[in-house]
Amino acid sequence: MGTANGEQPAAGASSDKLRHVESMSQLPSGAGKISGINAVVLGESLAAEENDLIFPSPEFSANALVSSPKQYQEMYERSIKDPSGFWSEIAETFYWKEKWNPSEVCSENLDVTKGPVQISWFKGGKTNICYNAVDRNIESGNGDKIAMYWEGNEPGQDAKLTYSELLEKVCQLSNYLKSVGVGKGDAVIIYLPMLLELPIAMLACARIGAVHSVKVVFAGFSADSLAQRIVDCKPKLVITCNAVKRGAKPILLKDIVDAALVESEKNGVSVGLCLTYENQSAMKREDTKWQAERDVWWQDVVTKFSTKCDVEWVDAEDPLFLLYTSGSTGKPKGVLHTSGGYMLYTATTFKYAFDYKPTDIYWCTADCGWITGHSYVTYGPLLNGATVLIFEGTPNYPDSGRCWDIVDKYNVSIFYTAPTLVRSLMRDGTEYVTCYSRKSLRVLGSVGEPINPSAWRWFYNIVGDSRCPISDTWWQTETGGFMITPLPGAWPQKPGSATFPFFGVQPVIVDEKGQEIEGECSGYLCIKKSWPGAFRTLYGDHERYETTYFKPFAGYYFTGDGCSRDKDGYHWLTGRVDDVINVSGHRIGTAEVESALVSHPQCAEAAVVGVEHEVKGQGIYAFVTLVDGVPYSAELRKSLIMTVRNQIGAFAAPDKIHWAPGLPKTRSGKIMRRILRKIAARQLDELGDTSTLADPGVVEQLIALSDC
Repeated sequence: MGTANGEQPAAGASSDKLRHVESMSQLPSGAGKISGINAVVLGESLAAEENDLIFPSPEFSANALVSSPKQYQEMYERSIKDPSGFWSEIAETFYWKEKWNPSEVCSENLDVTKGPVQISWFKGGKTNICYNAVDRNIESGNGDKIAMYWEGNEPGQDAKLTYSELLEKVCQLSNYLKSVGVGKGDAVIIYLPMLLELPIAMLACARIGAVHSVKVVFAGFSADSLAQRIVDCKPKLVITCNAVKRGAKPILLKDIVDAALVESEKNGVSVGLCLTYENQSAMKREDTKWQAERDVWWQDVVTKFSTKCDVEWVDAEDPLFLLYTSGSTGKPKGVLHTSGGYMLYTATTFKYAFDYKPTDIYWCTADCGWITGHSYVTYGPLLNGATVLIFEGTPNYPDSGRCWDIVDKYNVSIFYTAPTLVRSLMRDGTEYVTCYSRKSLRVLGSVGEPINPSAWRWFYNIVGDSRCPISDTWWQTETGGFMITPLPGAWPQKPGSATFPFFGVQPVIVDEKGQEIEGECSGYLCIKKSWPGAFRTLYGDHERYETTYFKPFAGYYFTGDGCSRDKDGYHWLTGRVDDVINVSGHRIGTAEVESALVSHPQCAEAAVVGVEHEVKGQGIYAFVTLVDGVPYSAELRKSLIMTVRNQIGAFAAPDKIHWAPGLPKTRSGKIMRRILRKIAARQLDELGDTSTLADPGVVEQLIALSDC
């Protein structure tokens, strides 16, 4: 791989990088009681507590894209020893208007001590991800294939688009955007629910080289949160709809956008156009608040434009989209992904991690506003010519069997969801699952956070009838695609483990000094070398990009996650090690929540930590110190929670407000969050040394108020 100065690694330099993958050669090649290892085979029996390994069946492996540890090892070794050749061969399967320089496939510097951090792949190559995701499939003879099924909030509401129909709708919107002055490099904010118009809008922006920033739609986000993103990226227009129903609850999206546009204008950013889709099932046109000089109905203008639109060919390193994710400073980070490398990486990870076949019907339950929806609802599947299911509603409406009703209705074969949903459905009972067939299911997937082994087994045994492998994927908004993931059919799985790295990914576990740890161990998860899907910067703040991700351990990308590696080389993600909480797969900065709490006139100070939550993975636990003289009360607790809901959103509302006369601080004023986490988790025998606190007595006060 070319480095920043074009150096190539020595021919034998990769042996140390492959050592943890090569540990697979020590695994047994069959199932049953072998050398003290308990195991089962897909389709033969249930996975129970004592089962260490779940093997793919011989039939599944025989038909898998990667059918054995040996095949994986050969492909992985090639991807590490010759990344330029490996990824160039994949790039050749896509359309490029102009070829990249073969001698400069990758340029990188991940070491802040050697200069600015920079990553580029296929620079100089000209392509377009919309063309490759839509036009290319039509040109290969798949124009009449269903590209997208849509299932509405209410049972019985549905629609579908072939690839040819999808292209026509994308072109109409692209032409409209160009007519109002949107061009290459311009930002467009998309705030739409899971209608077909959402991926259409993403593809339309990509077609003309505009940079889309999609805001997730669910009951959680507030106008302030949307306004922050508007101020940061200064879009040419906002695309939204008047309202949506999630279950029985209406969400008035246009009202949120109106308030956000007022707020952003106060901060010096004025957006003169709001393209609004009329979602008749949620709200009638005449009931929608309207500003005639700014607001335009989608149906009144977009449908008048031509169904043909020329493609804007962009450099592989031109920006494709911005996604905002919470950071530990309280200000959301604008993660910037570019076009070429991201295209290859999402397509390739989708293909292999789900063992994709052209006959598959694929359903990912994520909203397109998350990175999962970008990479594995829109771009990754369509780049493979897949048929994708898009669901507007919620998985427990009208009852907890809705998912499996949808699976049977569309014959879904690949089902990709979050551990939060799995745990929620576990709680509701197996009868909602078993009354449906689910025989079409072939592969299951998990995303957003580590899935605990008990939830993994329930997903495998009940939902998948003990016959569907689970792709328990680990990745991040910043990585663009899967980094550590099982490949169905290639090797045995361990419930709760993300298993082994994807092609081209070199994970290492380091200690606090940044030294790589060998063998069975626990520590900080870092990545050596770049990969095509890596984000390139934080929008407008490259210094923060370097400080957050590359300064903690020079020469590595620091993921912010803890990880354990077992004796067989399997990776087990242990969660965040920084001050970011993962609630139902949504990353929330503790500083963001603390800032909202302290804005309450009766709150003097606040400290927020994550705590284990049965359904959400992590919950938000807030220690709150009140202004002198203010009494504790249930009403004040509710008021504090509402303050967070209003400023950030419902998803960030604290699960617990713990009254705190004081907070455990060092003499320098640093809050000892380690102690707060132990109190929140009721691990009082693990508090450790409190002698360095300015006031050790505050710990006993906090413990005494635990149940107040």
